Amino acid sequence: MSTQRSTQTITAVPALVPAADERYADLADRRLATALSTEDAAEEAGSLDPLERSTCYTHRRWLHHCVSSPLHVIVVTGHRWCRRCSCAVNVSIDQLTGDVALTCPRCHEMPRGAANRQLVRCCRASLAAAHDDPAVRPLREAA
Repeated sequence: MSTQRSTQTITAVPALVPAADERYADLADRRLATALSTEDAAEEAGSLDPLERSTCYTHRRWLHHCVSSPLHVIVVTGHRWCRRCSCAVNVSIDQLTGDVALTCPRCHEMPRGAANRQLVRCCRASLAAAHDDPAVRPLREAA
């Protein structure tokens, strides 16, 4: 049995908000790349619920850009699902007003349930993050 001790020291301290990693180097939207990296790290560390993301690891997009994909329907939890009609719900996102609506194509109502409310909340957060430009200030601040 060896009793040698390592003399290596850690010289890099991890950043609180990691820079976009190489998985997202090809993305033109650097803010999206950084958000994806940050949420990936938080999810891997166990401090972010994967269903609370504002970005999508699978599609490498802001959640509100890809939430209408069939991959975002989770029958078991009720995400994008109408339990009463047993079908996937439609998603409507107005990027100008920030409105997010889920509507069942059969009963034409917003399905109840925490999962669908969570999805609406995450899409709104995604919209806000995607359009939050620190270079743009309200008129009263610019004066």
